[in-house]
Amino acid sequence: MKNYVLIMAICLMSLSTFSSCYSSEEINDGDGRPAYSGKIILDWNLIALESMGGEGYQLPLVNSRINAMMHIAMHDALNAVLPKYEKYAYKGSDKSVDAIAAVAAAAHAVLLVHFPEREAVLHEKLALYLDDVKDGAKKDAGIALGKAVAAAVIATRANDGAFADPVGMVDAPAGAGVYQVLPPYNFAYAEFWKTMKPFSLESPQQFRSKPFPALNSKQYANDFEEVKKIGRLNGLDRTDEQALIAKYWYELSEMGWNRVARIVSEDKKLDLHTTARLFALLDIAMADAYIAGWDSKYHYNFWRPLTAIRAEDDGNDQTITDNNWEPAEPTPPVPDYPSTHSALANAAATVLTYVVGNDVPFSMRTSTAVPAEIVRTFKNFHHAANENAESRVTAGIHFRSACKAGQQMGNEVGAWVIANKLRPLR
Repeated sequence: MKNYVLIMAICLMSLSTFSSCYSSEEINDGDGRPAYSGKIILDWNLIALESMGGEGYQLPLVNSRINAMMHIAMHDALNAVLPKYEKYAYKGSDKSVDAIAAVAAAAHAVLLVHFPEREAVLHEKLALYLDDVKDGAKKDAGIALGKAVAAAVIATRANDGAFADPVGMVDAPAGAGVYQVLPPYNFAYAEFWKTMKPFSLESPQQFRSKPFPALNSKQYANDFEEVKKIGRLNGLDRTDEQALIAKYWYELSEMGWNRVARIVSEDKKLDLHTTARLFALLDIAMADAYIAGWDSKYHYNFWRPLTAIRAEDDGNDQTITDNNWEPAEPTPPVPDYPSTHSALANAAATVLTYVVGNDVPFSMRTSTAVPAEIVRTFKNFHHAANENAESRVTAGIHFRSACKAGQQMGNEVGAWVIANKLRPLR
């Protein structure tokens, strides 16, 4: 707990540690270990995205889990050969094998289990890396070690229920403040994820959000009027900038923040150890932010702005119903509070700030931006996370308090993961 408190304080003060990086494929890192480029991590991150269906994929919860598993396996394989950080699942080690063969084989094995229909493509991707490794016992042993690491990681998620039918209904009788299924959906998405086994957290409810402001409170009235005004479809009160960021950040969080990590890893030329650890921590944090967020969402079961603004009575004299109100963007089929979009972004920003640094500007396009060629520039990771949270209000799909609660949750999850997983060896 002391470590968690210390890390949380460091993150809140925007301090950071920065790991040295290398531009060459293999050099000495100063303590006798070879240091490789992190490119293999970036490549397999993209291979995973491609396997999931590309930037249009529709299974965020399951895919966040797969990302975490693959990157944990790559991190563990590397540190089983060249130990620098704590491993997550694999207990063995073998410094005599080829590290690149082990890392590539670990990634391949995790993806193959989840996407057996892509066996030929994944074998081809693996061969591209193994072709660059000198044939012999070290290569063969590296491949075997990578497979063993992947098996250890996969075993940690055995029977976790991740592939249950995500289409379900919530027992939610109509009433003020209670979530209702919204068109175009006729279901609530993956309620069972609220009890999913976390990767790092002690329980899904460890960082459960505080209750939403009371319906008869001034804060709720303020939230109501704000999203009603600036989140309305074709609303005259929203600026062009607000409309732009609503679409820019509408894509799935774990997809966007893996892209951020790829961009800065390449820009900073991070070495293999740093890149492997960064992506493992990042995807653990985002997977757990989903789980923690789902716990709070289905615990409070709070209504979305679309239901609230059209409701006949919410018990607050300061709010005015509008039966014709529509959100600027489609409302996801899950309860409002907290915003997991905000939670994932802040968890990611916390990890990225810790590993890469605070004052790290970056520029990025997204898969949902309109026009598609728009590139936005951010001065640091939390600058981007704040805009990400803001976008859910301007999209008309979250109340401000839900976004703030999500950001707080993300900060806590990110700090917890940093303090408790993949720590430097002493």
